[in-house]
Amino acid sequence: MELKQEMARNLLKTSSLNVRTKLLHQTGLSLYSTSHGFHEEEVKKILEQFPGGSVDLQKEDSGIGILTLNNPSKMNAFSGVMMLQLLEKVIELENWTEGKGLIVRGAKNTFSSGSDLNAVKALASPEDGMALCMFMQNTLTRFMRLPLISIALIEGRALGGGAEFITACDFRLMTPVSEIRFVHKEMGIIPSWGGSTRLVEIIGSRQALKVLSGALKLDPKKALNIGMVDEVLQSSGETECLEEAQEWLKQFIKGPPEVIRALKKSVSSGKELCFEEALQNERDLLGTVWGGTANKEALARRGKFNK
Repeated sequence: MELKQEMARNLLKTSSLNVRTKLLHQTGLSLYSTSHGFHEEEVKKILEQFPGGSVDLQKEDSGIGILTLNNPSKMNAFSGVMMLQLLEKVIELENWTEGKGLIVRGAKNTFSSGSDLNAVKALASPEDGMALCMFMQNTLTRFMRLPLISIALIEGRALGGGAEFITACDFRLMTPVSEIRFVHKEMGIIPSWGGSTRLVEIIGSRQALKVLSGALKLDPKKALNIGMVDEVLQSSGETECLEEAQEWLKQFIKGPPEVIRALKKSVSSGKELCFEEALQNERDLLGTVWGGTANKEALARRGKFNK
């Protein structure tokens, strides 16, 4: 009997350790490594050969970050250097402990047209394509797992890789004259930055198949009807729609950063881990906020109300 109890305790300890390990490594964990035939430094050297544009990050005192894809002469298409800069900005955001929310947008009233064709043409072999695929899947998975509540602010067009990027955000907002389109089929390929997988999760497999195989143009009404976006904004102006998006986001990030970040981590684990592991992850996350400053202050306020 004692032996069985000891085995049970060891099993629980091992299971809990596995979950804690996943939690600790979730931020900054990449999908692919050398064991998958992925050599990140080699890919970086190739991407450095394709300059143009930038990925800019502004971190505000409110806890909202604004990530801007800035290559307007090419509809904010991702150059190789921009892909590298996106990874750098994701790493910076992983270490931004005061952050609570993030808005992703494109410069000059358009989101992004995907990859810069100059880089795409140069990376012509299947091996090159798969290496780029692994690099961007690594980056956008780390982006998706950020403990920040993220919004894609879609102005103008989100095409190809731009459409894939918006699926890595928690919410999507469109301006009245914007559109989303997965044009990959017309380029003779399929989404490769994780877009297909995330799209199925957002709108379901049947709708995803229609959107991808039909290369459907999703205007705000269609996108809203199928659940692709969460709201259509009133504004179309660059400054006005950003302000509107910030106000929309603020309703979800009221409160201390540690609580908002724990909530996002909890939802992410519920999405990615099996049921039992997600429950244990939730337990461990609770331990980071229960009895904390925000919890004690809230209990004190409630106590005053009940007197």
